[in-house]
Amino acid sequence: MPPKKRGSGAAQMKEVKSAVKSASPDKKESPELSVKKHREKDADFVSLCKSLHVTDTVCDQAWVLWKSVQDSVEAGADSQKKLWSACLFVTVTDLDVACFTLTQVQKEVDLNVNQFLALVRKLDVNLDTISTRVDSVLTRLKKKFDVTLALYQRFENISFSREKETMRSCWTMFLLAKGRALQMEDDLVISFQLLLCVLEFFIKRCPADLLQPLYQSAINRGQSPPTRTSRRNQSKAKPRPPEPEVDMQLLETLCKENDCNAEEVKNVYQTSFSAFLESMDLSRSLDFPQANDLNQQYEEHYLKSRDFDGRLFLDGDETLLDHKLEMSQVERTPKKNVREEEPVLIAPQTPVRAAMSSIQQLRVDLTSSGDQPSANLVTYFKNCTVDPTEEVLKRVETLGQVFGQRFGQAVGPRCVALGKQRFTLGVRLYYRVMESMLKSEEKRLSVQNFSKLLNDSTFHTSLLACALEVVMATYGGSSFKTGGYNQGSSGDPAEDLCFPWILDVFNLAAFDFYKVIESFIKAEPTLSKEIVKHLESCEHLIMENIAWRMGSPLFELLKQTQEAPAEQVETPAAFTQPLQHNHTAADLYLSPMRPGHRVLPPESAATPGPQPVAQAPSQPTGQTPRPPRSNSLNLFYKKLYRLAYMRLKMLCSYLLPSHPDLEHIMWTLFQHTLQHEYELMRDRHLDQLMMSAMYAICKVKNVDLRFKTIVTSYKNMPNTNQETFKHVLITEGHYDSIIVFYNQVFIQKLKTIILQYASPRPPTLSPIPQIPCSPYKFPSSPLRVPGSNNVYISPMKNPRLSPGIMTPRSRMLVSIGESFGLSSRFQKINQMVNSSNLNVKRSLDLDSTPKPLKRLRFDVDGQDEADGRLCVCMSHIIMCLCFHLGSARSRIQEQNMKEDAESRKE
Repeated sequence: MPPKKRGSGAAQMKEVKSAVKSASPDKKESPELSVKKHREKDADFVSLCKSLHVTDTVCDQAWVLWKSVQDSVEAGADSQKKLWSACLFVTVTDLDVACFTLTQVQKEVDLNVNQFLALVRKLDVNLDTISTRVDSVLTRLKKKFDVTLALYQRFENISFSREKETMRSCWTMFLLAKGRALQMEDDLVISFQLLLCVLEFFIKRCPADLLQPLYQSAINRGQSPPTRTSRRNQSKAKPRPPEPEVDMQLLETLCKENDCNAEEVKNVYQTSFSAFLESMDLSRSLDFPQANDLNQQYEEHYLKSRDFDGRLFLDGDETLLDHKLEMSQVERTPKKNVREEEPVLIAPQTPVRAAMSSIQQLRVDLTSSGDQPSANLVTYFKNCTVDPTEEVLKRVETLGQVFGQRFGQAVGPRCVALGKQRFTLGVRLYYRVMESMLKSEEKRLSVQNFSKLLNDSTFHTSLLACALEVVMATYGGSSFKTGGYNQGSSGDPAEDLCFPWILDVFNLAAFDFYKVIESFIKAEPTLSKEIVKHLESCEHLIMENIAWRMGSPLFELLKQTQEAPAEQVETPAAFTQPLQHNHTAADLYLSPMRPGHRVLPPESAATPGPQPVAQAPSQPTGQTPRPPRSNSLNLFYKKLYRLAYMRLKMLCSYLLPSHPDLEHIMWTLFQHTLQHEYELMRDRHLDQLMMSAMYAICKVKNVDLRFKTIVTSYKNMPNTNQETFKHVLITEGHYDSIIVFYNQVFIQKLKTIILQYASPRPPTLSPIPQIPCSPYKFPSSPLRVPGSNNVYISPMKNPRLSPGIMTPRSRMLVSIGESFGLSSRFQKINQMVNSSNLNVKRSLDLDSTPKPLKRLRFDVDGQDEADGRLCVCMSHIIMCLCFHLGSARSRIQEQNMKEDAESRKE
């Protein structure tokens, strides 16, 4: 039943890597390529190696890599050289030798960054062709490039000076500062805040006549700009001028223009940027830095980093961009000529502006929240049998110190103050959500004493961690997150602030953190959809992998369940039942408990629970009472089964559309493994068991499905990581590919049960879990118009974003045959649609007086049946809505065509 070895590519690569490790070539060994040693290789390949200044060792290993993959990848005459360059890049990355930079190899084969990185991944024809180290480097490069591109788009849009050389020096200095002052160059927010600092540095030194009007008035000049003569006279009088202070008026103008918090930017200036200026001997200089000096120093940094040359953005170089229009199209702001309204400038929704807007909105939402418990929260604390106030405050202070220290380690020691600012926001959200949760529990249970819950340290730590994860995700920028499965990673050791970083900081078990997620979302209605989706993805990561790491409390709960056979984790019959999302954090943190049979201690008689308080049934004399079932474990497995089945179903739809019957059998084996062989999940990933179960059933059912084919399709699924199938735990401390895991671990453990599926009497199939909608719904979800099949209208609500922050597209989507932004018209439309008894008749003349409809009549079955005239009216409404939607769409298209024509003229 083990998979057959097909081809020797993977084995050949293992020999190569073994030789590489034993050789351990020094970076200075054989600096010049010896052409005589490589006569047996293709002359063009050797020529490429020579032009990239690689060593003999790199040339040899890259050629072996090419020979192992050339039969598996399409390589025409035109693309063969490009594939060679990808092989060379993989080799120098694995060997960690500095032969060439990313830009240099791109120039040789005429590919931009995205094209080249995609080509390198194309080489992964075998499971171990590309190592986890190379995969990590590719991910880091992609993220750094995306962040730098977004920052340059914003920089180009600001364009403070009319002099190109000044702008070039400013951008080069920013690239140098980002590389030296920041430990995490791919942090979008901090990098942008640093960019504003560099802009302030240049703007206040730029002659007023070369500045754009906005910045001419913003500079806080107590006198006219100093001339060279006056500076020379000052230098004679004072050998070293005093250190210039930050021009706060200018900095605040820049921050306001870019929706950035001025205090945070000032903090970056006074710590990271000031230290950089000091290292460049520019902190007391009143002149521009020398352009040649900046270029030389950045050149050294770029060659050392071995990635792309960020200066080429200034030239629209094709190694960075497909076309120069790629940026201008993103930054284009639509013009509008609207009657009845003053023209409104709509800000483009670039990645930087989106991140700044999210942060600004978070700060606005938390404006009314304090850094200390509110009066209502203090009342809840005092109503407890044991007042938790002192412990809560002490815990927040302790965790704040830990958070600041770890933030500094990840981002840079000079960014500790930034970490404290983010922690403060997290504390405000923590207190706010806690109060909301307690109010909800009080309303649900009609009690005010929550002593047991509020004295639970794990609950508080989890709630604070969740609040901080919201803050960190908001600052992190959803477009550039990495995160995910990285157990045993051999990639870049640098810390990543993405989830589950916060769990490691607080030494918090993922299983405990999961308990608070759903209640947190329900208790905080101001969370954006992006943040809600992020928290849901965190929940999925926990179920897939993080909760199964060594030392997780999940295994202790499962062990207790195994010792009591009558208490199953989740009965198979419950698979088909809807997933009830009415569990609160109190239910989960106070479990284990047996629903309907809870025995409450006298102190916690008012502690919240899901069922009415009842006395436990008496046990027979001499019989050991069964341990109570854990609500948290029960809900965890319900969600786990549904997630597992959805992922299996998706992969089966890719691979086995002609064998639909196998999906149910695979699910039965998969479910059996999760319930009865859960130890296989320890320090492993859910998808590893899924792919193994799929391959095993195909083998016993004589369906030809190779593991390589499974992995290839798996890579195309959302939210996957190559480490999942390349770096699987085999034995303690030993990792290998998923094929080795299947042969040495999975099949050895489950061979007996797997063979039963080939017998005439196979095991009973497990029920298919019911796949529910996400429990995280929004009050603004679209509602179907009664009497229609496909017309949905979202009810109007107070906008979270001001018109200046909304995107052009979001502004257009709410226009139904009317001018932008007239809320009175939308209110009338909503009045028509949301009327519960449909007592408004419309011809969509929004200024006409509504006329009442006739009453509805009911048939004998109790179903509503509308009057015939109502049906005519609803059809008329739908037709009018469709007409106006079409009219609006036509106007938008005409407007876009006019803009395109104008841009071509320019």
